[in-house]
This record gives sequence, structure tokens and C-alpha cells, in this order.
Amino acid sequence: MLKRIIQVVFLLIGAAVGILFLPYAFELITVLDNPWINNPYVAAVIGAAVFLLLSLLLVDYLVNFMKWMEDWLLRTPTGDLLFGTVGLIIGLTVAFLIGFALSAIDVPIIETAAPIVLSVVLGYLGFQVGFKKKEEIVGAFTSAKVAAVKKKETEEPESAPLYKLLDTSVIIDGRIADISATGFMEGILVIPQFVLAELQHIADSSDTLKRTRGRRGLDVLKRLQDERAEKITITDLDFEDVQEVDMKLMRAAQKMGGQVVTNDFNLNKVCELHGVPVLNINDLANAVKPVVIPGEDLYTSVIKDGKEPNQGVGYLDDGTMIVIEDGKGYIGQAIHVTVTSVLQTSAGRMIFAKPREGQRKTANG
Repeated sequence: MLKRIIQVVFLLIGAAVGILFLPYAFELITVLDNPWINNPYVAAVIGAAVFLLLSLLLVDYLVNFMKWMEDWLLRTPTGDLLFGTVGLIIGLTVAFLIGFALSAIDVPIIETAAPIVLSVVLGYLGFQVGFKKKEEIVGAFTSAKVAAVKKKETEEPESAPLYKLLDTSVIIDGRIADISATGFMEGILVIPQFVLAELQHIADSSDTLKRTRGRRGLDVLKRLQDERAEKITITDLDFEDVQEVDMKLMRAAQKMGGQVVTNDFNLNKVCELHGVPVLNINDLANAVKPVVIPGEDLYTSVIKDGKEPNQGVGYLDDGTMIVIEDGKGYIGQAIHVTVTSVLQTSAGRMIFAKPREGQRKTANG
């Protein structure tokens, strides 16, 4: 089948060559001046006959060559073929442009031969360069892409600052200043004006306890300003349609895209319900407390009796309450207790324990 196709192609090529070139050849032969010699149909038949004879001689070689080319193409990686084809196209394009420029030279041999030679030479060179330099070409484009990405990253504006809005309770609590001093509190601390006004109102209270707490909160703010001069700000953002400070704080966090920092359990829950990010100082404190597991022994002082009959209450150094069953008789003593269970909530942690056996109770127990 392939042989027949090749022979048909040769016939068509021969007919075309006969029509195009045989009239010029006949003009050179003055003996052949018969009119039928210059007939295009005769030229086509003669050309087709000549190329048919050539096909009979060359068809086996052409079939073998095409099969070899087919095997080679199937074995060659697709990437190599793709880059080789691109190189071939570029080479032929350059050859066409150069040939078009040379067509302006009025020399017949240059006009006819130059485009053919340029197409063969530059097409071959383009294919070879694309085929054999694939890795280098890919590497060059990859390096350029990486450089562009790095340049874009350096030119991109800095990301928006992360705002952390402090509520009144966390300022009065005071631990926020210690956490800030350690460097774990990133971003900009924001104190809304309405929070500052509430803190000022507490500091001016007639109640001694409230006044003391309010003044401590103001001292904490002064310490934060001294330690984070460029990372603390007071905003005038307010919401006249809202009366409660907690709701104003939550609305401000939503508008600024920030986080609420608090140790108020109820505000924590409200923020979660409204989808506002919240940082609870109590959660952080509980997370860094030493882990206590049931069965572990602790040493603590029983300070007072508990709510339930015969209970005693003690505290760890970090303030964690220990409820001691049958501990009322040990009030005023430092004893060893065994942990029975641990209750962990956002409001804090509570440890339940019982006295270790073999310890004497006080006389009033």
C-alpha cells in the first residue's frame, strides 16, 4: 500500500515538473519545433512517465527510509520532538525572511536557488538546536520565571497589619503586658476610645476595689505604650447605635478585620457566635500550665473548706484551685494529695483530689 502511495505521489510530482520546466527545455532544442511538443498535457505525461520510472527504482529505498523514520520518531521522547519542531519552524521562518530580502537582487540563480538552500540549511539547524538544546532552553525559561516570581514578591506591598483589640477586662487583668513583653503577641494592639473611657470611669469609681482595678489597668496601658511604642494605637472608631462596650468591641473587630483579646468568658462565646476571631488569655494560661493527670501526687496547703460537706480547698502556685475530698480536717496544713480528676474549661482549670493515706489531721478536724 505504501509503495502505491509513493508511486502516485511521484506521478503527480512528475506531471507538475513536466508542465513547469519541460517547455523551457524544449525551447533550447531547436529541432523540436512541432506544436504538439509545447502542449502542457504532453509535458505532463512525459514528466509523469519519467518520475514513474524513478519511483520504480527508488520506491524500496523510500519505503525503508520512511519505516526507519517512523521507528525513530516513536522512540524519541515527545518533548524532544516538540522542541525540534519549534526549532524547525523558527529556522524556516528565518529562511523565508532572508529569501524575501534576497529576492530584491536581480540575479536569477540567487532568486531561485537561495531560498531552497536557506530553507534546507536553516530548517536543519533549527531542528537540531531545538532537539539537542531542550534542557538548556527549559532551564533558561525556568530561571526567568523564578526571577520574575521573586521580583514580584519583592515588589508586592506588605500585607495588611494584624490588629488585636483589647477589652477592658484583659487590660485590668494585667497579664497582657507580660505576654507582650515576651514577644509572643504579634501585630498592633488597638485600644478603642470607648474601652479607654470605660477604664477611666472604673478608675474614678467611688468603690475602692473598682478604683484600684481601674488604676491598675491604666498602669498596664502605660507599660504597653512604653514597650510597644510603634505597635499600639488608640482608635476613635465608635458605634453610636450600640450601647454595650462588648458589642462595640466586636463590631470594631469586624470592621478592622482584627481579633478580640479578652479573658471574659461570655464575650469569648459571643465573639465565636458572630464569627469574630478571639484570643482568650485564660486559654493561653491554661495551655502553658503544667499538665496534671489523675493518679499524680501534689503537695499543697489546705486553706479553707469547700462548698460540699467535708471538702477542703487548696491552690497551686499558678492559682489553680484544688478541691480535696475529705480535706476539711487538714485545714491549715500542707499535705500530699492524689489527683482524681481534672476539669478544664475556658474559665479556668479545677483539680479534684483526695488526701494521701497515712497523714494526720489537725486537732480540730
